Amino acid sequence: MTTTAPRLGTAVARLLILAAALLGTLLAGAAPASAHAALTGSDPRDGAVVATAPKEVNLTFSEQVAMSADSIRVLDPAGRRADTGEMRDLCSGSVIRYGVGLRAGLPDGTYTVAWQTVSADSHPIAGAFTFSIGAPSATSVALPEQNAGGGLVGGLYGIARYLSYASFAVLVGGGAFVLACWPRGAGVRPVQRTVVRAWLTLTVATLAMLLLRNPYTGSGELSDAFDLAGLKSVLETKTGAALTSRLLLLGAAALFVAVLFGSYARRTDPKERKDLAFGLGLGGTVVAAGIAGTWALAEHASTGIQPGIAMPVDILHLLAVAAWLGGLTVLLVALYRAPSVERSAVERFSKVAFGSVLVLAATGLYQSWRQVGSWSALTDTRYGQLLLVKIGLLAVLLGIAWVSRRWTQRLADPTPTEAGDEAEEAGTADDTRAESEAEAESEEQSEEQSEEGMALVGAASEPGSETAAESHPDPERAAQLARQRAAVATARRKRERDADPERAGLRRSVLTEAAVAVVLLAVTTVLTSTEPGRTEEEAGRTGSAAGSAAVPDRPVDIRLPFDTGGVDGKGVVRLSLDPGRTGANALHLFVERPNGKPLDVPEVKVALTLKAKDVGPLPVAPDRIQTGHWSASGVQIPMPGEWTIQVTVRTSDIDQTTIDKNVKIG
Repeated sequence: MTTTAPRLGTAVARLLILAAALLGTLLAGAAPASAHAALTGSDPRDGAVVATAPKEVNLTFSEQVAMSADSIRVLDPAGRRADTGEMRDLCSGSVIRYGVGLRAGLPDGTYTVAWQTVSADSHPIAGAFTFSIGAPSATSVALPEQNAGGGLVGGLYGIARYLSYASFAVLVGGGAFVLACWPRGAGVRPVQRTVVRAWLTLTVATLAMLLLRNPYTGSGELSDAFDLAGLKSVLETKTGAALTSRLLLLGAAALFVAVLFGSYARRTDPKERKDLAFGLGLGGTVVAAGIAGTWALAEHASTGIQPGIAMPVDILHLLAVAAWLGGLTVLLVALYRAPSVERSAVERFSKVAFGSVLVLAATGLYQSWRQVGSWSALTDTRYGQLLLVKIGLLAVLLGIAWVSRRWTQRLADPTPTEAGDEAEEAGTADDTRAESEAEAESEEQSEEQSEEGMALVGAASEPGSETAAESHPDPERAAQLARQRAAVATARRKRERDADPERAGLRRSVLTEAAVAVVLLAVTTVLTSTEPGRTEEEAGRTGSAAGSAAVPDRPVDIRLPFDTGGVDGKGVVRLSLDPGRTGANALHLFVERPNGKPLDVPEVKVALTLKAKDVGPLPVAPDRIQTGHWSASGVQIPMPGEWTIQVTVRTSDIDQTTIDKNVKIG
């Protein structure tokens, strides 16, 4: 047979056009932040030093979050709770803000604010910062090293998420492959086992995620997975509802699988088989879309801009992934475990895969625009970098799929004998199972066959062999020889097909394609739990804007002449505040004689006051480093403005003076 392979230049040109369209649309435009919530502000701010204790601490987020009574904790320098535990909803319009009241009479010192919540796309987020009342102090509070959703529980939850994605693809794609591409595969045991195992894996992974959800978003302790109160609270959340709905839909999927590999596989009447296939296809599509919807309901698609469009698009994206990669998995099983898969089935799957790629490209472009939206976010954020990796893997996968398509077109047409055998096999699934059983029985009994049996089997392979078998006086022996004859025929066809270089090449290319698909699914799983580039970049711009507004061109350097009136009472104080902006600063103070030499004085004190905001005086007690040199680290400037720096110099037990100067910080 002569076949025409697709020209390499045409295929490469198509791939380049697709890649250009993908990257161009991916980075077009920008829009408001979406998906993962991020802390955008707090009052008091991180590192602030306030003169008096505030009545509450509040946090502002980029999007809606799920807060509990213990989501915000304020700890005093000794590690004791300083908050009242009463959560306050301060949200107004598009501003997402929550606060917690503080106890009265809090002493001066450094306080730690630790917070943990769950963003609207189901992922836990957490953080901590400090502020000081009066002046900074030492604190015994140890911030948690483990990130929210990390540790053993986070690892197990991540594994369950990956298995749920992969098994969903095999369950849906496998069923679609059998119905749309290879109906005879409904009676092939390896195919049946693959799809059933995918259903079992998805069910177990969903149950595991439901149990792990409470410790995943809370304590991080594995033992809390069996906390009934925690499980009850999970069921009341959006994610809990999505996981519960998935379990219910998996019950309907079990019925679909039972009918597909039961009644449908045993049907011999073409019309009945066609009608049942239509019903299975329609019902299976509804169930598959419902299961895919449980991801769209609880993750990135349900938050941010245009959720009404994003959720249906996400469902289509997941179904396209399943049709391609799940069908690819079942095809791989069929090629290695059931080598009688027809060329027509592979060609039909090639068309299904091509359609799936088109849907993936369209839906992926839209999803990428929502989550990235700019060139800088694509290269400067972890989400964008992972997305680039995913695009690269997808390009590799398309290239391998193109190679597989070429091998498919080179597959030799079946010989007349094979065509007749395959037509007979396609007529009934029972023949396929009987053939598989006969082959297995033949392998077990091959070493025990007598010379008489081998002769009869040999005779059975010649014309008139059926008469020889039927004329055997023992009906049981005749039936055994008939099964052995079928096994010999099956083994012959398998050897012939294994010797087909085109079929072997197709196996290798499909295996490589499946291996890349496994890595692609892993990257996708990580991507769905990563803060989108749009949000990360937006938060970075907010932080840099706040910081840059307070950064002067150079550190604050001032000279303050003084005269205490006593012996050696005259001199100059040189004060340096580095970097001279809001937040922590290093203070260096040099006391010198009029001639510039160091002057040793008993005591130096510094205070900072922002009169416009009624902040201060904030005392600073520098340490003596050496003669004439005093220093203090971590001097907190809570906000920009016109600050008054007061320096008190004491030259004896009774002689001292206070000098001041106004400087602009920020």
